[in-house]
Amino acid sequence: MSIVVIGSANADLVIEVDRRPAGGETLIGSDLVITPGGKGANQAVAAGLLGADVAFVGCVGADGNGDLLRRSLESAGVRTAGMATADRPTGCALIVVTPDGENSIVVSPGANGRVTPDLMAEHEAEWSRAFIVVMQHEVPLETVTYMAAQCRERGVRFVLNAAPAADVPGDVLAACDPLVVNETEAALVVGVPADAAEPAELGRQLLDRGARSVVITLGAQGSLAVLPDGTVVTHPAERVTAVDTTGAGDAFVGAMAAALASGQNIEHALALGTRVAAVAVQRRGAQASYPRRDEL
Repeated sequence: MSIVVIGSANADLVIEVDRRPAGGETLIGSDLVITPGGKGANQAVAAGLLGADVAFVGCVGADGNGDLLRRSLESAGVRTAGMATADRPTGCALIVVTPDGENSIVVSPGANGRVTPDLMAEHEAEWSRAFIVVMQHEVPLETVTYMAAQCRERGVRFVLNAAPAADVPGDVLAACDPLVVNETEAALVVGVPADAAEPAELGRQLLDRGARSVVITLGAQGSLAVLPDGTVVTHPAERVTAVDTTGAGDAFVGAMAAALASGQNIEHALALGTRVAAVAVQRRGAQASYPRRDEL
């Protein structure tokens, strides 16, 4: 069953540093490395490398970074007929990575701003017959809202990774099966401080607000899912030494979508997402770190 990922495609501009700079401070870092990224493209590649039937709908510029992204998607087996070219530069993410593998990221949306409802209507044939549509918050909110409504109307399963953190309107929540968030994002959508509730309780509150199901990623503590009846399913993280966490959350989401599209339940989806993310953090880069199924 097919997956269509609608979302961002960025060139990741990565520099390794010994520590994050303070305000007004200049540090010397490593040589600049440019790799394919963007939450949408990352998730599509992660699912494609696992053998899922995946198409990507998004937008890049008419530049070398756009070519880089198209090649990366296609080499993972992802169909790119819905990948448009805009009159803006390809989106970029400026990424600083410290020795513990943690990163700080600033995103310049560029062509991702052209992922509009009009573009979705133009490429309706790409997503209208999908089993699952996966989206994120690196494209305009009006497009997320439009696609949530379209998926509800057509009976297409809608998965939203609400990252970067932003509020999720009620009509969008009502389409999410699941809504995928980390603890900070979950608290923001619920409208409480980040430490105000346990993750399982945040998940139940998201159900009360309208989500059909919820997945919350917990970093080194693993992940949990809250099912439509309120049942909580947990899965532990794997113990590995992280080299670079860039794109690890996207690896999880893409793998989870691949599991769901193959007919597996949410427990298996959490397990596969965890395994793929564990491999990804042990390698540098985002898409370049994702494993093929035979590597698992």
